[in-house]
Amino acid sequence: MSETEKLQEAVELTIEAGYQLDKEAFDFLSLISATEDPTELMNKAIQKIETLKKKPLFIGRSLLEELTKRTEPAKEKLIQPLEEPLQTLPELQITEGKKPFRPYAKDIEANLNIVEDPSSKLNSSGTIQGYLEYFRDRFKRMERLLRQRIDVRSATSVLDALKAPAKTKLKIIAMITNRRESKKRIILTIEDLRASATVLVPQNASERLLKKASSLLLDQVVCLSVVKTRSKLLIAEDIVLPDVAQRPQHKAQIPVYAVLTSDMHTGSTKFQREAFNRFVLWLNGKYGNEKMKETASHVKYVLIAGDIVDGVGIYPNQIKELEVTEVYEQYKLAAKFIEQIPDYIEVVIIPGNHDAPRKALPQPAISNKFLEPLQESRKVYSLGNPCLLGLHSVEVLLYHGRSLDDIVSTVPGMNYEHPEKAMTLLLKSRHLAPVYGGKTPLSPENRDFLVIEHVPDIFQSGHIHKLGYCNYRGVLVVNSGCWQEQTDYMRRHGVVPTPGMVPVVNLQTLEITVVPFS
Repeated sequence: MSETEKLQEAVELTIEAGYQLDKEAFDFLSLISATEDPTELMNKAIQKIETLKKKPLFIGRSLLEELTKRTEPAKEKLIQPLEEPLQTLPELQITEGKKPFRPYAKDIEANLNIVEDPSSKLNSSGTIQGYLEYFRDRFKRMERLLRQRIDVRSATSVLDALKAPAKTKLKIIAMITNRRESKKRIILTIEDLRASATVLVPQNASERLLKKASSLLLDQVVCLSVVKTRSKLLIAEDIVLPDVAQRPQHKAQIPVYAVLTSDMHTGSTKFQREAFNRFVLWLNGKYGNEKMKETASHVKYVLIAGDIVDGVGIYPNQIKELEVTEVYEQYKLAAKFIEQIPDYIEVVIIPGNHDAPRKALPQPAISNKFLEPLQESRKVYSLGNPCLLGLHSVEVLLYHGRSLDDIVSTVPGMNYEHPEKAMTLLLKSRHLAPVYGGKTPLSPENRDFLVIEHVPDIFQSGHIHKLGYCNYRGVLVVNSGCWQEQTDYMRRHGVVPTPGMVPVVNLQTLEITVVPFS
């Protein structure tokens, strides 16, 4: 096993145990992996943590050094991490501060470009014909993305595959309309614009192929390498997802930062007022130590990925946990908090499934009739869900994340503890909500706005209420946590939120710092 594989195994072990490595700990682990087994070291660290009364969320370098009795050589160049682990700043302190707060971002002109916003383009008729047009559009767009791959350009149609002689090997592009498992075999029903067929993934298939097949989503468009049998049955040899190619990231020319957050849920008794107040004070340079204030001084953008309010009647017995029971009043409360964000910071909000617009995706922007109290006090960009932004040339795909529920409930190995893994699967699928008829309502628009045709530099979502992030093929994937404590509904579904943990992205380097306010 190579050093990189050993390191990856150690990181996966840490995550499975419910912990994260901070950046310094990861760098130290990378350094010693050349001479020591990093998995064995992480096993020791986890065992030691389990004996502690107060267990930390993040494993630090000091613990690893204590276990190895080693320190990093003074001038050794560290191996760069494969994924950016969670990093928190030093313990917060509320200080008056001797230095006046002079925000760097205040003197920087905003550079915000709305690349794509579906709000003004929605025109669903809601008819059966409308759904047919919607899925035809999805198939054509996904087929174009797949054919951009060199290994898929020769793909033929399902009908041509069915007409082929026995033992012919070919590739086809099709939508998955059904998937069932029987005696360790996986049977797929597929179709394109002209025909449908049955594809068998046999029980003696490679473990890699079986894993791919078990992770397929209904209504997902993929390329299948198949062998034609004497009958109309096709035998799968490989499954190719549209996926994203490794690409260089766009970066800002100057050190401006973007705060990625979501799921305020104002109106709920579980909304963390005090934590959000600390967050606003921090943006104003009135909270935290000097290092934190330096970070705050570079914040030029705050992106809020949906669920601004808790809404009414969203889940059973919600009324028992509502402090404000009228939606307009909930938005007024949200306005009181958001309006305190400094005026030189650009604020972008999109709706989530708890907000006022329709629940079906894509969602139009939150109406001004709800945001009037906020728009009167400061400028806010209210956009649809999803939308694509440019921030100093850095492209951000902003999406609330409702379909992550479908991923977690249907794909083996996915869970609410690691939303970034489910988000990565959406990137691989090049679609934000492949499954129709699940937990995510879809509107039959003439165009499928949920196809990820343009690969972003940052992919942000919320909804899961769990902070998590990684870097996948040059795309920074971030689930931005929440500002709501665990509700009874979350508890029943096994969701343990991470409220008040705010990821801040340096748009010049695309590095993340997580700032805690709870």
